Formats: sequence, structure tokens, C-alpha cells
Amino acid sequence: MAGTAVLALSLVACGSDDSSTPTADDTNSPSSEPSETESSAPAETFTNDKCKNGQTSADTLRVGGILPLTGNLAFLGPPEVAGVGLAVSEINAAGAGITACHDVQDSGDSTDMAVSTASAQTLVASKPSVVIGAASSSVSLNVVDTFASNNIVEISPANTAVDLSGYSKWYFRTAPPDTIQGSALGQLITSDGYQKIAFLVFNDTYGTGLRDSVEETVKAGGGECVYGCKGDGNEFPAGQTTFSTEVGAALASNPDAIVVLAFDETKALVPELAGQGWDMSKTYYSDGNTADYSKDFPAGMLEGAQGTIPGADASAEFKARLSGWSEFAEGKALDDYAYGAESYDATILSALAALKGGDTTAPTIQKNLAAVSGATGGTECATFKECADLIAGGEEVRYAGPSGIGPIDKENDPSSAFVGIYTFDATNKNVFTTTVEGSKE
Repeated sequence: MAGTAVLALSLVACGSDDSSTPTADDTNSPSSEPSETESSAPAETFTNDKCKNGQTSADTLRVGGILPLTGNLAFLGPPEVAGVGLAVSEINAAGAGITACHDVQDSGDSTDMAVSTASAQTLVASKPSVVIGAASSSVSLNVVDTFASNNIVEISPANTAVDLSGYSKWYFRTAPPDTIQGSALGQLITSDGYQKIAFLVFNDTYGTGLRDSVEETVKAGGGECVYGCKGDGNEFPAGQTTFSTEVGAALASNPDAIVVLAFDETKALVPELAGQGWDMSKTYYSDGNTADYSKDFPAGMLEGAQGTIPGADASAEFKARLSGWSEFAEGKALDDYAYGAESYDATILSALAALKGGDTTAPTIQKNLAAVSGATGGTECATFKECADLIAGGEEVRYAGPSGIGPIDKENDPSSAFVGIYTFDATNKNVFTTTVEGSKE
């Protein structure tokens, strides 16, 4: 990327130098693998360091995970699990005086909160140093008090709901709040020339919060909301499977563009929109549904539609390492990379906080996490080993990892972050087209 600038209230796009079809929320699109000619991971010996009985935060960096192994967001599970696993492997290989292990439990999704409730109790009983997750903001709101009441650090790699900013001193995230993603998506829509916007949004903290931010940005740009607006009560429940009524009502409002904010419900919404004659290139999506639909829809159905996914345009080398770990540990290479970098950085930051504080307990990590992210200044470093060596020498550090986030702020959010813009191609795959960077202030 070239010439990216951080702005307080606006977002500046910067395109990829490569005109070929890129891949993930890393170098290209989250739904494709890096080209072998572009990138192949350097020779690296991976380890799959699962926690054993008796390993607790008293003597081990025990990294718990509450990530979507099942449910509507299960497509995010593999890259997030790989991010945690790769980071733990790297921490142990560094020989920096800290031993790490991982224990990932299923978060499910917001349609069945019993899954995350049970997993949170399992994790609490294991006495972790930190828990990475959840992916869904609603799921995190279901478990965040459980972790906080037990003085356990939770770091989400994917939560974007504004309600979680400053929620608890024990809750952090390496994904930006929807004020940043919503601004990026709203500005994308208005820059495309659309003024009358309809929303098809599910009644979920994530969906309604993001809708509110997009709507505010569109209105600030001179546009208007004509359906599914804040306060109108047109949201549909999570898990709904038929949408003829909602789609008909949205089209009756004569919008210029339609924003679909949902998870797996998207697979029923898109065919209904197409079936009722809507031009699908005038639809917009967010990180909950900007994914590879090449196996779900007829070719060309989503061609020209666009979506956003928070995350930096990380290197192809990092993607290759992430997929390499997944292939080694899980037996399958990655075909989606969304939030892999954020999961990796959350784990690395936890380890650096433990090193800085002198032990692997959750209170020590909570106390030092913002500092190692650069909140107190320090020497910039890009790998665990590099940062660990600086800490061993008594220096303050500013870890700058592949997610590209700025230092953690007083609300335990990234102070700045990237948002990737993706365009669906003729096969219904989301292809990276450009990146914007914005800050909260």
C-alpha cells in the first residue's frame, strides 16, 4: 500500500499497487489463498501446543479461545484458530522465558447462547491467562461479565459493536468499533453516488449498531435512509430463513442501494433480492457477510456488489504462515483469512504483557496490555522475539503486528485501524480492491 494517512473523522482510501485479484483481509481477499509465486512462507517448524491438564496461568501463558467452531460465523473459525495457534507456536519457539499453550472452545453464535455460556464456564474453570474471542459482539456481551467477574482478560479479534467500547477493564479488542467500519461503508456508498439507502438488518447488537453508524455517515453526506432505518422497527430476528416480505417492503421504498447486515441469513436474503428483480451490484455488505459465495449462488449473482472487512492489508508471507500452521495442525489449508491477523496479534500482545509484568496471570496481562501496544510510547517492533528482546533489555515497546491497529486506547479499543474494501467477482468471490485507515478521534 502507498500513501495511507490516518484522519480523525474521515477515511482516506489507498489502493493496492497490484492490479491482479488479491486475497484476504491480508494481501488479497479473505476467501482466497496467496499465490505461490507471490508468497511462500519461509521454512518454519510449526507446533500445535494444546494445553494439558494442570497447565494454568500460574506458570503458563494459557490462551483460551471462545471462537466460532459452529454456527453462522463458523467460516471465521479456521483463520481465528490459526491466528491463536500460530502465535502460540511462535512464542514457544522464541525461547524468551515464557511457555504458552492454547485451549479453544466453541462460541457458537447468537442464535443459541447456551453454547457460549457453557464454553465460558469451561474456560473459567481452566484458569486461563487470557481468552481470545468471541467473534460475534452479541456472544461477547453474553460472556463478558462471566470473564470480568472472574478477573480474566478477554480480547476479541472481531467484535465491532460500539456498546463494547469501555465496557470493562478486563475486555479488550483488536478489531475497530463500528464507528470506523460504518464510516468506511457509508462513505463508500455515497462516493458511488447513491443517496436513498435501504437496510436489511437483523436485530442483533452488531447489526443495529453498524446500521446506525452507516446511516449517520450517509446522512452526513447528503443522503437519506428510506427503509430499515434506526427507530423504524424493521429489523428481522437472527436466524430467520424467509425474506419475501422484508425484501418487498425494502424495494417498495425505491432505494438507490441496499445494505445487507446479517450473518448466515444472507444466503436466503440474496436470492430473494435477485428473485424480486433487484440489481445486485447495488448491494453492500459488512464483515459479517463479506465472504466467498462461489458455492452458494449462481455465477454472477453478486458481481459488482461490495463489502467491508476491518483489517490491514497484511503481507502475503503472513498469510502463507497462517495457512501453513492450519495445514499442519488442522489438516487443511485456509481459504478464508478474515480476523486471522487480529487473533494472532491479540495472542502476541498478551504474551508481551506477561513478559513486561513478570508473570502469566490475567491481572498482570490486563495491567500491561495497553503499554506493549504502544499506549505509553516505546520502540516499535514487529515480531514477538524482537519485542521480547527489547523488554528483556528494559525498554518500553510498541508492538506493530500484521493487523495494523494503533495503540490500545482508554476504552481498550484500537486507537486506529484499517478497513478493507472488497468487490464480488463473476464467481461471487469477494476480492480485495482497496484499504482505508481511520481513527476513533
